[in-house]
Amino acid sequence: MSDQPYLVSARKYRPQAWDAVVGQSGITQTLQQSIASGQIAQAYLFCGPRGVGKTTSARIFARAINGFEVQDEAMSFNVFELDAASNNKVEDIRSIVDQVRIPPQQGKYKVYIIDEVHMLSQAAFNAFLKTLEEPPAHAVFILATTEKHKILPTILSRCQIFDFHRITVPDAVAHLQHIASEEGVNAEEEALHVIAQKADGALRDALSMFDQLVAFAGKNLTYQAVTEQLHVLDHDTYFTLTDQALASDIPGAMLLFNDVMARGFDAHHFITGWANHLRNLMVCRDPQTLRLVEATDDVKAKFQDQASRADLFFLVGGLDVLNQADVQYRGSQHQRLLVELALMQICSHEALKKKSPDAGLMVPQAVAAPASAPAAQVAAPPGPLSQPTPPAASPPEPPAPPVPVPVPEAAPVRTEPVEAAPAPLEPEVAPEAAPMPEASAPVAPVPEKEAPSAPAPAAASAIKAPRAAGLRKAKQQVVAATGN
Repeated sequence: MSDQPYLVSARKYRPQAWDAVVGQSGITQTLQQSIASGQIAQAYLFCGPRGVGKTTSARIFARAINGFEVQDEAMSFNVFELDAASNNKVEDIRSIVDQVRIPPQQGKYKVYIIDEVHMLSQAAFNAFLKTLEEPPAHAVFILATTEKHKILPTILSRCQIFDFHRITVPDAVAHLQHIASEEGVNAEEEALHVIAQKADGALRDALSMFDQLVAFAGKNLTYQAVTEQLHVLDHDTYFTLTDQALASDIPGAMLLFNDVMARGFDAHHFITGWANHLRNLMVCRDPQTLRLVEATDDVKAKFQDQASRADLFFLVGGLDVLNQADVQYRGSQHQRLLVELALMQICSHEALKKKSPDAGLMVPQAVAAPASAPAAQVAAPPGPLSQPTPPAASPPEPPAPPVPVPVPEAAPVRTEPVEAAPAPLEPEVAPEAAPMPEASAPVAPVPEKEAPSAPAPAAASAIKAPRAAGLRKAKQQVVAATGN
């Protein structure tokens, strides 16, 4: 054993210069240019996931603006770090406000790094506002947080915000390879890929897993050792399972799932892992999207080979089934049965296609069939309409419009002076009795007597008999008036 105390890789290989920061080239370049041009803001906010270099970048920035080297001990007099998770009271912020007034003993700036700033209380934030807005010229604040949405907008408006993103798998693998070479560890590239994927973008987590695996496997870090220690299903399991599903081998898929459960894996992890495998197969179908697969070249070749044997319907249907199982897993009372049902459904897709070549279009046809059904219903009504047409052909009621035809005869009933019927009678009587105006006198009251019958046009149009009776009565009155 060495006499020197052991340091974990995350501390031992913490970046001390801008070029050593992993995966944040845009942010480091911006900060370097601001230092070179002398445009130093009074407050910065570094936000992003855990383990991506926020605090490390803050320390490098604090050292750079003062012109200190890594070995300078005077840096400790100019940099003050506060963990807001445990010092979140208003008294802690007031102590910082009091210290801000004192200028630095060495260097140009005093830098205050407040980590997990979102944990400050409301009163602490309020006490910090004025100092953050108008600090002394020698004071620079760097706030770091993983939850930017919890910080007050009044604080955000006073800071320059830098969003740190997750470390990509290639960047993490390259950094792990560098550390493995420094430590004398022979690590397989595929094993480092598993570590990087398991870390989910947090480089500090990847380094912690690397230390754990080196302690387990020694100087020879293999893919098999990594998958066993990290409790991760290997690619071969999912390749075999997908081949069984393509062959509609339901018993084989059920037995493979039983073996996975016997090895202590979580069924939910099994679902998500297979869904990610099918997603990679979908991506590998097009050479343009092949770069979206985060795997080694050998594994990518396996994905391309299997993707050539899996059609689009199988992949999309399988992803849909696994997504539904993922959503329903937490609330299910029979979780294993839910996963087994998803297995059987995915394995049955190919069996359905073999029975019916059009089974692959089952869903689109089901949508099209209802569309054709209403078309048949719309066509059906014209048939029955052709049968009722005979009654329409014998239109006793269409003659109802012809009812106006007798209206010329009915016109005298309503207005006697305009009636055409009495007109031929008048010329016969005119030579015998010159005093026609007298005869016209009695004719005038006739409309007065018939005036009450004026509201009967509706009835007259419906019934013809009363109309004929009215005509006879009118003729009798005319005869009586003329004396014939």
